[in-house]
Amino acid sequence: MSIIALIDYGSGNLPSAEKALRKAALEIGGGLDVIATADPNQIARADFVVLPGVGAFAACMGALTALDGVVEAMTEAVRARAAPFLGICVGMQLLATAGHEFGRTEGLNWIAGDVRPLTVTDPKLKIPHMGWNSLTGALDTALFDGLAPGVHMYFTHSYAMTPSDTKDVSAWCEHGQRFAAAVTRGNIAGVQFHPEKSQAAGARLLGNFLKWRP
Repeated sequence: MSIIALIDYGSGNLPSAEKALRKAALEIGGGLDVIATADPNQIARADFVVLPGVGAFAACMGALTALDGVVEAMTEAVRARAAPFLGICVGMQLLATAGHEFGRTEGLNWIAGDVRPLTVTDPKLKIPHMGWNSLTGALDTALFDGLAPGVHMYFTHSYAMTPSDTKDVSAWCEHGQRFAAAVTRGNIAGVQFHPEKSQAAGARLLGNFLKWRP
């Protein structure tokens, strides 16, 4: 049985992410189990690690680091054993070097870059960026298998990650500015959108993640 460790650090989107992952695991077939957990031992041994997240970067990073041994266990699973990792929304942002919301907060620094506020000049565009929007770029990574450029995903955020190396960006999106909608480096991936709210396209991405062998 392969274990999908969904990091439970009080994130508001954890129940919906857990439900979507369970459905994706069921559709793939047997041998996958989703465990919402803050147990370092379970996380360190997991075959997949998923980090959800909604809200402010500083609050999410603070909640994550407040859990004794969890970041170290994530590092063991993902960086030492190369377990596939997926960060969702703020879970993607936490991959960055630092977030700049209510001051500077250090991130995991697994993908170099910064998280800064979205800026718009068109009065028709609102912040937070909330609702459906299309992805641009080649979408040629394994996570986007079967999804064509222009596919719509559901977003809700006011900040976005800017990776230091654009080669880490696997999908872009436009909302007043171009921003990274997805990042991938080795076995580490993140999506700014919510696949658990993105209907068939989001379900396809989660299924691709659970079949991912980077």
